[in-house]
Amino acid sequence: MLYWSLVFLVVAIVAGVLGFGGISSTSGGIARVLFFVFLVLFAVSLITGRGIAG
Repeated sequence: MLYWSLVFLVVAIVAGVLGFGGISSTSGGIARVLFFVFLVLFAVSLITGRGIAG
């Protein structure tokens, strides 16, 4: 999950540098959502005491 968040963040940065504003904002939004989903899942796994790998 964190990997995909970083991938979309890099896509957003590259698109922003090249001047593609729509793609940049969309990729940034997706990266933000994936990052917060990762944080929630990580917090739940810490609270329940279960590791991510199982």
